[in-house]
Amino acid sequence: MITKILIANRGEIACRVIRTARMMGIATVAVYSEADRNALHVEMADEAVLIGPAQASESYLKVDAILDAAKRTGADAIHPGYGFLSENPDFVEKVERAGLIFIGPSAKAIRAMGLKDAAKALMEKANVPVVPGYHGEAQELVVLAGKANEIGFPVLIKARAGGGGKGMRKVDNQADFPAALSSARREAKASFGDDRVLVEKYVTTPRHIEIQVFGDSHGNVVHLFERDCSAQRRHQKVIEEAPAPGMPAEMRAAMGAAAVQAAKAISYCGAGTVEFIVDASEGLNPDRFWFMEMNTRLQVEHPVTELITGLDLVEWQIRVASGEALPMRQEELAINGHAVEARIYAEDAGKGFLPAVGRLAHLAFPNGDIRVDAGVREGDEITPFYDPMIAKVIAHGKTRAEALSKLAGALGRTEIAGTVTNTAFLAKLCRDADFAAGRLDTGLIERNLASLTEAEPAPDHIVALAALAASGMVPAPGGGAVSAIGPFEIWGAPRRRVVLEIDGAEHAFQVERLGADHWRVSGAGLAVDMDLEAVSARGHDWAFRADGVARRCRVAQSERSVAVFYEGLTHLLSKPQGKRSDDLAAGGDQVISAMPGIVKHVLVEAGASVKSGDAMVIMEAMKMEMTLSAPRDGVVAEVLVAVGAQVTDGVSLVTLQVEAEAA
Repeated sequence: MITKILIANRGEIACRVIRTARMMGIATVAVYSEADRNALHVEMADEAVLIGPAQASESYLKVDAILDAAKRTGADAIHPGYGFLSENPDFVEKVERAGLIFIGPSAKAIRAMGLKDAAKALMEKANVPVVPGYHGEAQELVVLAGKANEIGFPVLIKARAGGGGKGMRKVDNQADFPAALSSARREAKASFGDDRVLVEKYVTTPRHIEIQVFGDSHGNVVHLFERDCSAQRRHQKVIEEAPAPGMPAEMRAAMGAAAVQAAKAISYCGAGTVEFIVDASEGLNPDRFWFMEMNTRLQVEHPVTELITGLDLVEWQIRVASGEALPMRQEELAINGHAVEARIYAEDAGKGFLPAVGRLAHLAFPNGDIRVDAGVREGDEITPFYDPMIAKVIAHGKTRAEALSKLAGALGRTEIAGTVTNTAFLAKLCRDADFAAGRLDTGLIERNLASLTEAEPAPDHIVALAALAASGMVPAPGGGAVSAIGPFEIWGAPRRRVVLEIDGAEHAFQVERLGADHWRVSGAGLAVDMDLEAVSARGHDWAFRADGVARRCRVAQSERSVAVFYEGLTHLLSKPQGKRSDDLAAGGDQVISAMPGIVKHVLVEAGASVKSGDAMVIMEAMKMEMTLSAPRDGVVAEVLVAVGAQVTDGVSLVTLQVEAEAA
């Protein structure tokens, strides 16, 4: 049996592997970058080794540094997690040449499935159904565009290396094909170092259903049933569940058999996922699914499979890598209930799901029958260097309706301050009529985007409470009543001016203390009198009375915002930080960076005439490419950045001549 595992990863998955290893009595080694020096996975591991600077290319992707860390600590195995080097066959070979065990499949199996075009050709030979498309070597625009015409629009351009929605573009007509191809290639090159693509038929009512498979070194392969990952945005999974809603037994058996056949075709050993695209236009039928790709690693969404089977997939990985046979046969596996997982990200759903950064000033997850897999804790910082996932929240119930209800409730009770998150969006998705009824496909979120991302306005008494909290006038609490001596003025009531940003606009409020526990907040069209009855010792729990109604809520502050958690919603009010904008193209005369990132392309130069909406700068941030556009018609006055520049959010990248000068 393996005795010490080095986890060649970070964040949530590193913590996940450490928990199982600890349960099995196996020692663990964490590796970390300069940015992760104080990270949770570093604290949890028995040993930890610094391997480089913040950039992943200089740390988590540095094979030699990782192998040296394993040698120095005496690790006998390496778990790659997911992402980074997890599907890099060269890494696997170097691990094995160093005399270490790689907890995953062979380099040969990874190579067989690593390129989507080659994998699909292999699956065709193994009689696994494959979606119609072009998977050839020729990459010229004229060839790819011609093949797209032959296949028939809409088509999907996909990077042949990698996954996660990177380098993927849906194209509805021939005119849009060249630009979409260029964009997909740039993103693929940046994400995987390979800009080659394939072109496939886009299924108009698609569901993304995948099968969890497991193989061992003794030739045994089983499947652990399916997961439905159809709830997606930008081709990235948002909510995953198991089993798939409406899945007939006949189709489950057919998909499971096809997945096992795919794994056996490459002598697969370890955890893997065979992903299928399903035509759900006429329901789920056993002859309407096609192989898309195989992920030769553990998936982010593996917890839903664990909850419906009662198994620990990381434990299975370790045992199989140690040479043991699979713990169970196919006929011993069964589905128990339903599980749903939501990925909480630092991102702004109302602004096109832009990734966000910030320090987690407050972080609290719900107690009870809910599983939370997190790689951060209160006080940690979400940086621009890595994926902005904060946690996965997973609920299990006897039925799908019960699991969804539990998940929605848990999301409502999740408290995060210091950065914007997608929790409200996720909770709304759980309660969306189509999603709740199982009427889902990969386009569901896009169709219902307006309602799913619509912000719930904060009631006046919540805005007033946020202004009071931001004012700093409430005395430091010791618990109980708050009538201790606070702000003091010789002439008149103590008062303070507070500015908060609500729905993108700045509003000024006057906060006055009218009595021992009596306050008035006015401004921005509201006037609220409230009696503050209690504030907890840490300042998070507030009890107050306004308009004759007693209320309780929780409040958390950071330098940039005030968060009020009330009735299952998070009301986040920003504290303006000087003149800035978070819009992609803002300020009328400026193009502003929406978040920290790297400038990949500058498409204009000084003196150029532009139209509103013209692409001006392309940025890459947190593995996502963003095009920043002209805010209006005009003439470029100055380009303030160069390709390769790393910029923070709120920085002016391009300025336009003021309209009087341009006339």
